[in-house]
Amino acid sequence: MEGVGVRPTGRHPHNAPRPGPRRYDVAAGRGVGTLVEGDFVSVSSSVRRMTAVGAIAAAVVGAVALPAAAAQQPAHLARASVYISKVQYDSPGRDDRSNRSLNAEWVDVTNSTRKAVNLDRWTLRDDSGHTYTFRHFSLAPRATVRVHTGIGRNTRSDLYQDQRNYVWNNNGDTATLRTDRGRVDDAVSWGRDRGHRH
Repeated sequence: MEGVGVRPTGRHPHNAPRPGPRRYDVAAGRGVGTLVEGDFVSVSSSVRRMTAVGAIAAAVVGAVALPAAAAQQPAHLARASVYISKVQYDSPGRDDRSNRSLNAEWVDVTNSTRKAVNLDRWTLRDDSGHTYTFRHFSLAPRATVRVHTGIGRNTRSDLYQDQRNYVWNNNGDTATLRTDRGRVDDAVSWGRDRGHRH
């Protein structure tokens, strides 16, 4: 933090009565503000000035720093209520295309709300266009469903894409969750230059 500078805006003789509250220009970093001496009880004027100057300086520095910090934030500041919470894009072990290996590749979709969310016709898609469409599925409140790549029997906690090949690329891909109206609800990327949430 840069230094804080304070200087009175007007000069009054020490023993002369003041015509009104004393004003101070406050400089902190690149911001400038005005401090008006107020009526405080049982605190020396120098303590009052330093306390007020500190408060104004903190406010000014915060106001100057806010736009820079906000510019560095991702486009979505709040996570969607239904979102991709985890991706296992690299099936553990040897990639032998067995159903067991395919089902060890999955995407978790989580509902963070207190209400069930109807995911009927929502889609989960990769960069190559492989698309899984949710059919007649409602995600319970504060629950997660795991969408496996391989073949299996759908339950409340596990869904299966019924694919015979891997969907998620190990070296880089994006999992995109879209609503039934085609709006992107969430997307997660991994691999070279992709390790982030959209």
